[in-house]
Amino acid sequence: MRLANKVAIVTGAAGGMGKAAALLFADEGAKVAVVDLDRSKAELVAAQIRERGGTAIAAPADVVRSAEVAAMVDRTVAELGLPSVLFNNAGADTEGKKSLFDITEDEFDRAVAVNFKGAWMVMRHVIPRMIKAGGGAVVNTASIANDLSGNTVGYSAAKAAVVSMTRVAAAEFGRNNIRINALSPGATFTPMALQVRAENEAKGITHDNAVVENMSLLGRMAEPEEMARMALFLLSDEASFATGANFVNDGGWTAKRSYFDPKLLIEGAR
Repeated sequence: MRLANKVAIVTGAAGGMGKAAALLFADEGAKVAVVDLDRSKAELVAAQIRERGGTAIAAPADVVRSAEVAAMVDRTVAELGLPSVLFNNAGADTEGKKSLFDITEDEFDRAVAVNFKGAWMVMRHVIPRMIKAGGGAVVNTASIANDLSGNTVGYSAAKAAVVSMTRVAAAEFGRNNIRINALSPGATFTPMALQVRAENEAKGITHDNAVVENMSLLGRMAEPEEMARMALFLLSDEASFATGANFVNDGGWTAKRSYFDPKLLIEGAR
């Protein structure tokens, strides 16, 4: 088991990649703190882990509120032990697909708070406990939105900030035997993605097979479990020399968007 006897904190764990990761980490031997804003859903995931023979607690918290994050970490330490694994996954697309001029100030602030400040806040409270544990590993969920221009400005900028913060934190805490990396998923079947799809379809914007096939070189979207497995690798000892990096797991979407067929250049010159 790749996380045997380790204490793992997973934020945004009530659904999507977070839920998949919480279940997978528990199957790999970790004792898991299931952290989410939605208390009832967090409790359901924790109960599911226990039903599968694992150890888990539901630790609801709003990641942008320092007091709630501190209480979550204190409870994790008291009930499970010192954490050495953190999947910093909580996030939200609060702006919708709007123009820069149409996004409200509240929408922008929430996008930056949840996606960037929240990741910082959780590390701020968890890393001191990791130092006491003798080291650990962190994965911060970013997004290929920090490289592509198809998302709204607050979300994209916040995810780019997560990547930058990851590098800074890795440099600061490497001496404490703490590895910190970012994971940038591509299009994934998560509750957030399904919500955006439903909102678009309500506006008459359809998502046919051609749209889905254009989201990767593999002709499909990812399943949450595929992102969870990448996070597991980065958080396990199998990735013991990896730190300060952004790992893109997008099925080649960014490669596809940046690819230019040289045949077009040759044919255009004729």
